[in-house]
Amino acid sequence: NPSVVNITIFSEQNNEVVPASQGSGFVFDILGNIVTNAHVIHGAQAVEVTFSNGTGRSAEIVGEDLNSDLAVVRVDGLPEGVGPLSLGSMADLAVGQTVVAIGNPFGLEGTLTRGVISSLGRTIPALTVFSIPQSIQTDAAINPGNSGGPLLNMQGQVIGVNAQIETDGLTRSNLGVGFAIPVSIIRHVVPDLIEFGKHAWPWLGVQGGDVTPLLVEAMKLQVDNGAYISNVLSDGPSARSGLQGAGETLTIRGRRQDVGGDVIVAINDQPVTSFDDLLVYIALQSAPGDEVRLRVLRQGDYVDLVVNLEERPASLNVFPQP
Repeated sequence: NPSVVNITIFSEQNNEVVPASQGSGFVFDILGNIVTNAHVIHGAQAVEVTFSNGTGRSAEIVGEDLNSDLAVVRVDGLPEGVGPLSLGSMADLAVGQTVVAIGNPFGLEGTLTRGVISSLGRTIPALTVFSIPQSIQTDAAINPGNSGGPLLNMQGQVIGVNAQIETDGLTRSNLGVGFAIPVSIIRHVVPDLIEFGKHAWPWLGVQGGDVTPLLVEAMKLQVDNGAYISNVLSDGPSARSGLQGAGETLTIRGRRQDVGGDVIVAINDQPVTSFDDLLVYIALQSAPGDEVRLRVLRQGDYVDLVVNLEERPASLNVFPQP
């Protein structure tokens, strides 16, 4: 709990800098770097951090990454007795495992809630047109103000950053379905935010989804699994490699289905059984400038394509919320 902080965001209103919103965060290292959500601090005029003992510190924004909804702020010196939290491992996580969330829901500092991991491998929307793979679903109560706080295992290790809740559209409160950005992405992104102020994500330049029974029937596929490419963005790395998206739409049993796109079944000899498999490999096992080899099923034949990954265009990193 001493390593979890309350973050207050200040913005300019009527020519005055006033408190605008608040969230949570946790101490990442002894240098005073604190991890939170990008949506907590994005656009802030000033940031103030309050520790569990009531000590307040002004904080500077070190970096933010809208694609993972992670950010780092830094304070000049930690209070006595406050140290960083350690990070857990994705390999140790299991559905049903007990977890706790510590944060400041509705401004109530130092609140702990308990639950279980409800599911692993969820894909949730980022603050851009991209998605965040490997996210953790939990029924531990997460409410406004918890954003940026840690999701912890019973050893006190951070396994995620609490970021989103699913609602019925009528309330902003917890309904038992919350999502945390996974520790795999924390390990991947946060060191770059501290060193460079940003993280460079590789970009394939495609849109798509999983292979479905309807798609198998419509395209007479000889596989039941894979990443189906419905659209290849023009002038992107995949377009230059010759990857193909859907070319027409058929109606099968009253349901419309785009057909004709490539089905990716492997990347660098690693099996791809879902679109998420493709997302995870590109996001966490590759970097801009890398060359990847795709095994593609196209019109009944297997084709090998080589794609030179590029950095995600800044023009697509648009924060969609006011």
